[in-house]
Amino acid sequence: MKKHFYSNGKLLLTGEYAVLDGALCMAVPTSYGQSLTVEKGEEGKISWISTDEKGHQWFTHTFDITSIKQQGNTHTENAVAQRLIALFQTARQLNPGFLAAGDGFKVTAKLGFPRDWGLGSSSTLVNNMAQWAHVDPYELLWHTFSGSGYDIACAGHNTPLFYRVRDRNPEVMPVKFDPPFKEQLFFVHLNQKQNSREGIKRYKSIVSDKKDALKAISDITKHIAACRALEEFETLLEQHEQLISSLIQLPPAGERLFPDYPGKIKSLGAWGGDFVLATSRTHPEKYFKQKGYNTILPYADMVLKGE
Repeated sequence: MKKHFYSNGKLLLTGEYAVLDGALCMAVPTSYGQSLTVEKGEEGKISWISTDEKGHQWFTHTFDITSIKQQGNTHTENAVAQRLIALFQTARQLNPGFLAAGDGFKVTAKLGFPRDWGLGSSSTLVNNMAQWAHVDPYELLWHTFSGSGYDIACAGHNTPLFYRVRDRNPEVMPVKFDPPFKEQLFFVHLNQKQNSREGIKRYKSIVSDKKDALKAISDITKHIAACRALEEFETLLEQHEQLISSLIQLPPAGERLFPDYPGKIKSLGAWGGDFVLATSRTHPEKYFKQKGYNTILPYADMVLKGE
């Protein structure tokens, strides 16, 4: 018995935060993801190993299946172990046949990207776990983590997509996004991982009438997907940044970190960390490296090329 599961990483190009309130967003699956290999192991135990993109083990733990099933004394001070226990128990609630009597497993989770890149180490894990347990990945996500679910959509799709969620009903629409100016698009890592749960909490704490902004963001998303000229694309990015900035009451990354950058900068996902999207007529490596940002990936290297 050996099973192998794989899920794509994700980047949210438009609609960050606003997607939580039903705005249309556009996301792309990345060429980096996470695999999960499940093999037969010692009966009554789950021997778990997590490795990074270099194959180095960063987390190991042995779980007692009986304790998980009885929801008994499974508390641990280790946050990673506690989240895995929550995933196991929630998966069993959704599918009581999961972790049946007599089972024992050796499980290896292997990331295909650095842990601080913010490409979906949690969402790829959730989607892989859902495949293993034969449960709905969105339900598994919403019962254990938080978020809109766009990352789960990317985990299981190999093309760019529109995504919208209303009353926990996800709508996934594949979209053909292959801009002729993609060679002028780059993803730059900001040297820190942003906690998306904290970003979501902040967004939800801000009380304002968002109706007009949500509609405008949805419209910009559609225009960006259809855009064929870099100059128009940059204008749309700027409009989008200003709308989100007004919603979350934070300055855009471009204004805060790169005020002298000659192209356009767009924050991605939870503002404050992970990657930004940069437009540039030439490779912007020199500019960003001079400012201490050494991870600069061309669009074609980051985004999954599709089926």
